[in-house]
Amino acid sequence: MHLSPIKFSAASLLALVLLGGCGEKFLDLKPTDSITTESFYQTESDAIQATTACYAQLNRGGQYNYALWGIGEIMSDNSFTGGGGGGDGAEEIQLDFFNIPSSNPMTTRLWNGSYVGIGSCNLVLQKVPGIASMDATLRKRCLGEAQFLRAKYYFDLVRAYGDVPKILVPPATPADARLPRSPAADIYAQIILDLTAAIDNLPGSYSGPDLGRATKWAATGLLAKVYITQGNKAAAATRAREVIAGSGKSLWADYGDNFKVANENGKESLFEVQFVNGLNEYTFDGLGFVGNEFFGPRGQGLVPQGGYGFNIPENEFVQGYEAGDKRKAVTIWSPGDTYPAGSATSAQPARLVGSPDGYNCKKWFVGKTNTNVWDSPLNFPVLRLAEVYLILAEAVGPTQEGVDAINLVRRRAGLTDLSTTTPNFTDAVIKERRYELAFEDDRWFDLKRTGKLTTLPALLAKGVKPFNVLLPIPQSERDANPALTQNPGY
Repeated sequence: MHLSPIKFSAASLLALVLLGGCGEKFLDLKPTDSITTESFYQTESDAIQATTACYAQLNRGGQYNYALWGIGEIMSDNSFTGGGGGGDGAEEIQLDFFNIPSSNPMTTRLWNGSYVGIGSCNLVLQKVPGIASMDATLRKRCLGEAQFLRAKYYFDLVRAYGDVPKILVPPATPADARLPRSPAADIYAQIILDLTAAIDNLPGSYSGPDLGRATKWAATGLLAKVYITQGNKAAAATRAREVIAGSGKSLWADYGDNFKVANENGKESLFEVQFVNGLNEYTFDGLGFVGNEFFGPRGQGLVPQGGYGFNIPENEFVQGYEAGDKRKAVTIWSPGDTYPAGSATSAQPARLVGSPDGYNCKKWFVGKTNTNVWDSPLNFPVLRLAEVYLILAEAVGPTQEGVDAINLVRRRAGLTDLSTTTPNFTDAVIKERRYELAFEDDRWFDLKRTGKLTTLPALLAKGVKPFNVLLPIPQSERDANPALTQNPGY
């Protein structure tokens, strides 16, 4: 779904509700030179544009284009800040060493971006049912997409912050937006309701320009992930089996095929963030992915601006690869790795600025095929079939079904099979997730849900404390909404 910049930008404005005072004589005036929520939701085209706007936050700084790599990876044991040293990447250093103020830009942007996305979804869910001249199947699809995306944004919020405000309709007044935090259990219940409804409303697949929109299998897979996060293994297994049996998806023979522009929305993909390039932007809020530049080996000339060298693989992470794991060469640059022809240097150095062991994140590398700075076209996978196999393995444990599921993932990686007698099978599955999903922004959430975040020696050495299982509520939000309480420790 390579959505056009015009459609994304214009439609996303509809998510903004501008509230202000005015005299009574203006109340009956209808704007004639601008689009409003009252005048816009009239046609099928309006509904599609508004639904498309619900996706807009995924490729911006509040999600996969900035915030989530800091929270999901740098706050975990997978990577550290890197960059140019000193204060370069100060907000990532704060996360890296668990010294996180409530003004941290990454944690603030995750909150803000998620709620802007939720606001777009709420508008669709409120307005689209009232569009009279609209195909019933298309209406269901639009509602399903909004339900899926609202669940996805809330899933990020509740895992990151715990209790958060539950906003299900567009606020009519400023007071309506100043809600207290709802219990996390209530947020999870709403996520499950939304995903269950989305499964019923969404088609199983798309073609043409709609390729990449949320499907019923994306919703089913995300629901399996929600259940495994909650510890509901039976429900997680049921939903995982549905995806495996019904989605028509299969694993690429080569792990690296998941991360090629030519294979976007391909046979293993259940849902991914759609990125396009060619807009020549220096921004976290464009339509291109910034990871090609930000994660590129610093100063080596492999990428348009030379590479900034952030999100550096930890030495322990690199050494933890099993012998023969084919995923290693796809995921990281190691000293001595040969660079593509035309690069400023021939091979990865043994040491770089910000990377004392000479490692860099390679998974999102596209090189100089894109000449437009922070503007890579490579999509970001949110959910792949391989993860569904690992959810199933974790859910059913060291049964034959469980080992069969994890071994499909391991065999592709060139590794030997596990068995029903494998000791500490759950730990083996979590380790498999670490290496299969490395730098896909999941690791901090996995460490948190498995109780390992505050016990790992590497993170204890960096200063992790028990309260770091939750992020701080952004101070800017608390200033605007006095009903918001702060998480302990911040």
